Amino acid sequence: MHIRSAAQSLAVGLLALSISGCLVHTRKLERRQVNTSNLLTATLPQLVEQINTEARKIHSLSATVEIATSLGGTKKGQVTDIQQIKGNILEKDPDMLHVLGRLPLVGSRAFDMVSDGNTFKLSIPPLNKFITGPANEPAQPSKNTLENLRPKVFFDSLLLHEIKQTEIAFLEQSTEVVPDARDKKKSWEIPDYIIDVLERDGDWWRLERKITFARTDLKPHQQMIYDASGAIATKATYEDFADYGGVSFPSVITINRPKEEYTIKITIEKLELNKPLSDDQFVLNQPTGAQVTTLK
Repeated sequence: MHIRSAAQSLAVGLLALSISGCLVHTRKLERRQVNTSNLLTATLPQLVEQINTEARKIHSLSATVEIATSLGGTKKGQVTDIQQIKGNILEKDPDMLHVLGRLPLVGSRAFDMVSDGNTFKLSIPPLNKFITGPANEPAQPSKNTLENLRPKVFFDSLLLHEIKQTEIAFLEQSTEVVPDARDKKKSWEIPDYIIDVLERDGDWWRLERKITFARTDLKPHQQMIYDASGAIATKATYEDFADYGGVSFPSVITINRPKEEYTIKITIEKLELNKPLSDDQFVLNQPTGAQVTTLK
């Protein structure tokens, strides 16, 4: 029997089974829409002003956090969850960053990373390694997933930065399907707003990021950041917003990097905004005897 004839026979057989009801089970999926009368409305200028106003309120950040990390995905064929650890994150205008993770139980440093916006230094005491390189993302990702973790990923994801006057923003109205937490057979269709931000790229414009607002509360619950080729570089989600001295800030931030296949979930236990931070708090010295690696 020719392959084409066999395929036709298989198709006819499957069709007959579906008509007769044999080997067929149909599941109903219920999709509900939230009460549209309770939805909030906003214009593009209002949403842009909301982002810019909140961004201008924050000049420094000092947080005590829990960090949970997962490595891998469909490309690697497996996912490895790393035990949740305690840590601290410091940020200071314009682009200084210090992220410290501590080993469970003993509390000693698991890793320590600082950046001045141009270069970064990363110390990994348990491995006796000290890594330096540019703060921006690597042109060629390393096979070692953790070596792709750069300060810019944290800096761009933790805070929603201003939409500049040199950028173009436009508004989409969309819907998002969210699974029901209590019943997998049900889902909710929630209307939202999406701000698309374009930046100049030579003679052309390119999509830089998308910021999604749920219309139930007009909070920015997702930010998609794109690379120069138009692929998604970072997907950041924001949950459980709380008021910190007049600033609305998420208590849970999840950073997903689809190309390198890693996810970092940051849960904020304590947060201080605009606390004076000295430049000394962003200094990291090379430990004696550490193996030094310089990345490009």
